[in-house]
Amino acid sequence: MARILMQPSGRAVDCASGDTVLMALEKAGYALPNNCRAGACGECKVKVVAGQFDQGMVLDMALSPDERGQGYGLMCMAKPTSDELVIEWGTEDARPKLFPPREDALFVVIDKRPLATRVVELRLRPVGQPIRYWPGQYVTLGNPREDIPARAYSISNAPRPDGELVLQVARSDAGITSHWIHDGLAVGDSVKVSGAYGTFIGDPSVDTPVLCLAAGTGLAPILALAEAALRRGFRKPVTLVFSARSRDDVFSRGLMAWWRTRHRNFDFKITLTRETAEGHLAGRVDAILPGLFPDLSKHTIFAAGSPQFVETCVAAVKKQGARDELIHTEGFFDQQQALVADADHLLSA
Repeated sequence: MARILMQPSGRAVDCASGDTVLMALEKAGYALPNNCRAGACGECKVKVVAGQFDQGMVLDMALSPDERGQGYGLMCMAKPTSDELVIEWGTEDARPKLFPPREDALFVVIDKRPLATRVVELRLRPVGQPIRYWPGQYVTLGNPREDIPARAYSISNAPRPDGELVLQVARSDAGITSHWIHDGLAVGDSVKVSGAYGTFIGDPSVDTPVLCLAAGTGLAPILALAEAALRRGFRKPVTLVFSARSRDDVFSRGLMAWWRTRHRNFDFKITLTRETAEGHLAGRVDAILPGLFPDLSKHTIFAAGSPQFVETCVAAVKKQGARDELIHTEGFFDQQQALVADADHLLSA
């Protein structure tokens, strides 16, 4: 068994015989970027500082001879051949380094459909290089030529090889941009997207049960985080509680039901705050949480929605014992006001 040492954090993970570095990192909960897992895309490229490894068969377009000479390798195919392999990955506290945001990347709207009474879903595909991002981050979208200001919308899907971005956009009564997206933007239109921004990516090394709390289109970053975790084989229980005003405001239920069928460790619950319906919980998150989770001292918490919703969730989970260092909140509205003027992308429940 080899040892993978990550610098600059000094964190180490074991790599079983026959496993790739990517597999070892994922088993330990570290979210190394990857798409193809076959040495073709280059997403998992990192620098190897010390030690030896078998790179396996990879394409030159994903790892050039010059990059090989500088010590870089593709971790989806690399297998350690020395007792220890030292790689450059992450920050000093072993969190992922954010990708530099791109400005005005050209995308085409390939699909647009209503999800709920006031929510539409956009599928955007890049014309050129995809935007690199971590699940939980957001992009900005607008149309300056028509005086439509750029607004922030969380990406609701984990990264994919084709670079597609899925956005869930709520109509805001005072939101110029959301009205343009709902009423003016059409399939086939070209748009310019900037990003990715935000730090709502959590701790990739977490090894605890996870509770996700979402309201309105705060569900978007939660879906991206959950998809990425389940796709990489996260084994601890993951529960998603989605708060909506009424059944007409519920969306993505089919996707969550599919995850529950496919992944035994995933479950979801829907609570309605302004009506009662069979098969749904009734009440705000702070009212229903004690009955669902009497003790959250060992859970990692992700909460996303309006600022008021998030504040209520944080207070509620702390009452159930949740620890500050394991609570992650969607911080766009508070942290990015200088960049974007309002929180069009969130609905309160």
